[in-house]
Amino acid sequence: MKDNKPAIEKYTEFWFPGRWLGGIALILGPIFLLIGVVLRSEFYFFFPDQLAAYNDHPSIIFLSYSFFIAGNVIMWPAVITLSRLIGMNRPTLALWGGSFAIFGLFARTFHAGVDHLAFQMVKIQDLKTATNVIAKSYGSFHIFHSFSPMILFGWIILAIGAYLGKVLGVIRSISLGVMSALPLGVLKGTTNFSIIALLGLCISLVPLGIKVLNDGPRPSLKKVFGSSILMIVLLLFLYIIGEKG
Repeated sequence: MKDNKPAIEKYTEFWFPGRWLGGIALILGPIFLLIGVVLRSEFYFFFPDQLAAYNDHPSIIFLSYSFFIAGNVIMWPAVITLSRLIGMNRPTLALWGGSFAIFGLFARTFHAGVDHLAFQMVKIQDLKTATNVIAKSYGSFHIFHSFSPMILFGWIILAIGAYLGKVLGVIRSISLGVMSALPLGVLKGTTNFSIIALLGLCISLVPLGIKVLNDGPRPSLKKVFGSSILMIVLLLFLYIIGEKG
């Protein structure tokens, strides 16, 4: 007889990316993405308006796109953690859903690089030049465009797996599936669907992240303090190396 053990259980063996990285990513990834789309919600959706918004309000747009891509990158350990939990009872759905979603995250990261270059063109050249270049190159083929549909299907498959695998209830599983409505592409602004999709992601994953963090032994204050100092030093080192590179 099949043992339908619960998807959340005590973690006694090593797994990647681990309870702490996975749990924190489940919390911060959706929140950062939501902050990113909310910050640019007052500006129109299409790329000429996004470039014009950067020209007029560079700090807000910089923060918006920075939060969004940071949240997108943080989502990879979140997706792996979610897939692991689903895989305890529904391994096939976990494999396909997790793989599709992660490949889709790569596509969004590629788009963020194009966004950054476009904003630099506004700063270094001018708004008209940047708008013309993006308009003439919009839709140009790139290998990462082939990954774009994957993230749409990935969230739906993960939502089905999360429900059937008893990781999430019906409401939070539906909320996860709504993430497939988040617009994808270069210089995309915010729509009502963007906010609904990311609110759904927060509803589905943030409580799960808290549960993952609480489902195991807690480190001592000494270990937390030491790890925090080490992380701060590491981030500063990486920042300096990145700026000098």
